[in-house]
Amino acid sequence: MVYIICIFIGIVTAFVGSLIGLGGGVILIPSLLFLNQLSDAFTWATPQTIVGISLVVMIFTALSSTISYFKEGRVDYKTGLLFLAGSIPGGVFGSWLNQFIDADDFSVYFGFLMVVLSMLFLLKRKSPLSNKELTSNHKALRTFHIGEETYHYTVSFSAAFALSLIVGVISGLFGIGGGSIMVPAMIILFGMPVHIATATSMFMILFISTISASTHIVLGHISWEYVFFFIPGAWMGGKLGAKTNQLLKGQTLEWILRILLVIIGLRLILEGFS
Repeated sequence: MVYIICIFIGIVTAFVGSLIGLGGGVILIPSLLFLNQLSDAFTWATPQTIVGISLVVMIFTALSSTISYFKEGRVDYKTGLLFLAGSIPGGVFGSWLNQFIDADDFSVYFGFLMVVLSMLFLLKRKSPLSNKELTSNHKALRTFHIGEETYHYTVSFSAAFALSLIVGVISGLFGIGGGSIMVPAMIILFGMPVHIATATSMFMILFISTISASTHIVLGHISWEYVFFFIPGAWMGGKLGAKTNQLLKGQTLEWILRILLVIIGLRLILEGFS
């Protein structure tokens, strides 16, 4: 029964994570934390073990969905590689810090993080580029076509590196893949359309989760007998989420992201203080 639950969680986790570019950690981690309190069959699901499993599962979620997004031409790999410059070293450092997090405080920290991230969507968006800006920023300019719409935006190297370093640390620390911070940041700070931000986020998560998971493997945080039951679900859910993403409007995806972060955040905060 435990293994069936793991496969189901893997599918749901990957579907939601791929749909809005979060990687899936925001579903998998709270789910296993809850099951750890609910059933003796999940006593193995400690915070450190859960984060390790989450990162390993996200490798397969990200690979599955990235393949689908690449076929549709929605991955901004140049921007993704730029963000990775800071995310990778940050992920290693965050994974190392994870072993010092107290189990009783874990839910509270994670919950507050989710609520704060959801509030980012209330910030003023970056204005569309003017014709003058399009000409002057031609080297850093990114152009993508989604349906009948054409989108233009630029990404500052210094801002992207600083942001990605912070995202990497949080990714390794909480096992969330960084997408729950990076997706809102790409949309709000850099003016990227949500479909491109989501696809690019999954591309980045593929690399970040691989590096961070390697650190957790060295630290012995991985329960391999359970990891292998999440992977098939993660592969199927990743593909399904990417396909569904392409059918939804950008505004719909943003609301799904906001609501999900708030619900999960508040529940974890209540659990942590109870």
